[in-house]
Amino acid sequence: MTVKIGDRPAGCQECCRGEGLAFDFTMAFQPIVNTTARQIFAQEALVRGLNNEPAEQVFQQVNDTNRYRFDQSCRVKAVKLAAKLEIPSFLSINFMPNAVYRPELCIRTTLEAAERYNFPINRIIFEITEGEKVTDHAHLREIVAHYKSRGFKTAIDDFGAGYAGLNFLAEIRTDMIKLDMALIRNIEQDKIRQAIIKGILQVCEELSTTVIAEGIETYEELSVLQSFGIELFQGYYFAKPTFEKLASVSAHGF
Repeated sequence: MTVKIGDRPAGCQECCRGEGLAFDFTMAFQPIVNTTARQIFAQEALVRGLNNEPAEQVFQQVNDTNRYRFDQSCRVKAVKLAAKLEIPSFLSINFMPNAVYRPELCIRTTLEAAERYNFPINRIIFEITEGEKVTDHAHLREIVAHYKSRGFKTAIDDFGAGYAGLNFLAEIRTDMIKLDMALIRNIEQDKIRQAIIKGILQVCEELSTTVIAEGIETYEELSVLQSFGIELFQGYYFAKPTFEKLASVSAHGF
């Protein structure tokens, strides 16, 4: 696969500057909290428009011709803002697997941004997004293995929804998974989904895979999942995404 800006191959510096994109964007941050340690485990960088427009409006402008440059620009913007905000925790960045044509080349922009803005690479988590179907699992395994070898953490986002299920985890061995919010919603009232999550937790324990529950909105959801042994959570119950700054976790969240 050849990625070009105009008629020229895209270089790392060009991707850093976002050249070739006909639009600009920025980031909001939402915390992932450890309720056992009572501290913030990570901040997830979430795409927003320059005037805090929702991510959907930004993604409408992403297509096959600019997906690579957009993915690379997301990484740089996330690292730059995280360094500016002096984030002391992990930084979680979503990436598009189909935008990574060669992991050893496509990671250069992230490495350069981490060095430029003095953000430790061992505090960066790459989340595999559910936004597009991954057909080449061997290629994705190569990406995940390469990222791990460079010191990054990896996670499967929206686990339990769409294509991101147990078979996907068997093939793509990430450090973490994030339980999809559809499994979480009103979990205290649903014995079937409780059983499903318990099964997932057993598999993840045997694989030494860390589980994050996302989309937490109520104390009841949190309480049930805590009783299952989950420690890491994300959702409006703790804090909503905050535009270009860090949110304060609500007192009841801990």
